[in-house]
Amino acid sequence: MNGIYLLLGSNLGDRLNHLRTAQKLLAENGIRTLNESSVYETEPWGKHDQSWFLNVVLQVETLLSPEDLLKQNLTIEMGMGRKREEKWGTRLIDIDILYYDDQTISSESLTVPHPAIQDRRFTLIPMVELRPGAKHPVSQLTQSELLAECVDQLVCKLTELRL
Repeated sequence: MNGIYLLLGSNLGDRLNHLRTAQKLLAENGIRTLNESSVYETEPWGKHDQSWFLNVVLQVETLLSPEDLLKQNLTIEMGMGRKREEKWGTRLIDIDILYYDDQTISSESLTVPHPAIQDRRFTLIPMVELRPGAKHPVSQLTQSELLAECVDQLVCKLTELRL
């Protein structure tokens, strides 16, 4: 897998504006978007009694290390008003590192590739849109193969929205 991929999601307020603001703040902090998926509206995963999400995957470039990228993402989330009150709860903004090139990282604060990529259609569908043949550095399955094997049946529908 070449490239750094981030998943952005929001299910509170003006969801699209939150995604756009996050992308702008990423750019202002040395994280430049090279490519972006379509925007998808997705059924909430993990906790179903909440509003649906808008999700988008960004391919980015940065000189930040994976750990510093995580710190920057968390700073942006907090600066935008995200509150971490409940696992899988509502989110004004969520910025996850999916892949950081072919690196595999397992630390107390960061796991790369994201450990749930293969379990979530809302991640795999936009990844397949961007890089269907790119291989997961651990399983060596392509994004398309991961999607074909994914048991998640939650709705992930393409929208006409763009960042």
